[in-house]
Amino acid sequence: MTPPIFDHPSLVVFDHPLIRHKLTHLRDETTGHRAFRANMAQIAGLMVYEVTRSFMSETFEVRTPMTVTSGSRVRGEITVVPVLRAGLGMIDGILEIMPEARVGHLGLARDEATLQPKAYLNKLPRDLDTGPVILVDPMLATGGSASVAVRMLRDAGASDLRMICLVAAPEGVERMRADHPDVTVYTAALDERLNEQGYIMPGLGDAGDRLFGTT
Repeated sequence: MTPPIFDHPSLVVFDHPLIRHKLTHLRDETTGHRAFRANMAQIAGLMVYEVTRSFMSETFEVRTPMTVTSGSRVRGEITVVPVLRAGLGMIDGILEIMPEARVGHLGLARDEATLQPKAYLNKLPRDLDTGPVILVDPMLATGGSASVAVRMLRDAGASDLRMICLVAAPEGVERMRADHPDVTVYTAALDERLNEQGYIMPGLGDAGDRLFGTT
């Protein structure tokens, strides 16, 4: 796997031909929801291989059909937490690689009065401090929702945190670096900017609508 590009300590941008290939299909406005869903899951699966490289492991003895040897396992419970609803599109690809992971859910929506993210669902395992936690959201735009989600995870006990997204805007990266400098953000692409409506440019449109065919 081609090593990722490290732009600064809290951001990892992947430079992999398969990821670039599949992300291009996601950007294409003619890609339907079925292909969009498949490509999103596949990119997530490719990315999580590298994201989990920092997981702590421990050795133990295992008996093979021939003898006893040393083996390795990830230390603690792995938890994956998608931000609804678009984050659901990345879960299948991640669980294909590590089906042993638990899945929590966070629902965030914009409060029309304050324009700030507001939680409407918080369903998480009770012991998030027992292992690594991966926050999953396809788009890192302003960074407001991601910052709130990280705070919710910390309040629930998570201490070993990282985030996966498909497309990030510089504004969102800076917000995460300011609010949560110890949380590494892994992304398939660092795009140019946000437009006046807060959409990532060039982006890929509304990931949730394209994922579920509600455009």
